[in-house]
Amino acid sequence: MMAGRVGGRVAIVTGGAHGLGRAYCEGLAAEGARIVVADVDGEAATALAVALERGGAEALALTTDVSSEASTREMAERTLERFGRVDVLVNNAAVFATIPITRGGIEDISVEEWDRVMGVNLRGVFLASRAVVPAMKRQRAGKIVNISSGTAFSGSAGRIHYVASKGGVVSFTRTLARELGPFGVTVNAIAPGATETEVMGADERGRLEKRAGERALARVERPADLVGTLLYLASSDSDFMTGQTIVVDGGAVMR
Repeated sequence: MMAGRVGGRVAIVTGGAHGLGRAYCEGLAAEGARIVVADVDGEAATALAVALERGGAEALALTTDVSSEASTREMAERTLERFGRVDVLVNNAAVFATIPITRGGIEDISVEEWDRVMGVNLRGVFLASRAVVPAMKRQRAGKIVNISSGTAFSGSAGRIHYVASKGGVVSFTRTLARELGPFGVTVNAIAPGATETEVMGADERGRLEKRAGERALARVERPADLVGTLLYLASSDSDFMTGQTIVVDGGAVMR
């Protein structure tokens, strides 16, 4: 498993047990990375880690709540104990697909729900990054890949808490890239479009199919469509690229 674009690298994927996170874990493992599946759903994380190891990869499952400082610190510590380094962090965990949120306007969203979304989608990116930064600084190398959303650029109506959190991820990415550049650590982001995953219900899949025609590439986006961009950002191919956000949505948003 050492061969491949990220051969031998240690990659943590938050929210790695389901949906896009699962695809990221599988894609990185296929290219030789050693995988840490960090997910609040510990049972699913363990199941995926077992499957990856059966396929020949090295994998570690961790029950991780990215909104908790103690939990993200433990995530970094246990990764270092097992593998001795952290080369890639994929900040994928988010409240959206697996945990339903209000689709209405600003008056329909409670303060509690606003805080919950921000606690995972933005605070979680901050905490997970902060947990691994010391190791990456010591190594003088590392790749942080944050998952934003195309809605941060389209200003999609409804779910303003989700959209705002993903806009925050873009700004966070730019600032952290400035801070970590002197240490040889790159920080970039991917902004997917609405993507079909196994955790979606029939209603959500129906919405995706109706909206597919709004894209230049008029089909539903799938997790596999994002793996190539992730591998680019996690590999040495992107060593001179930092602070950038790549929109991968089939041409729904062009910028």
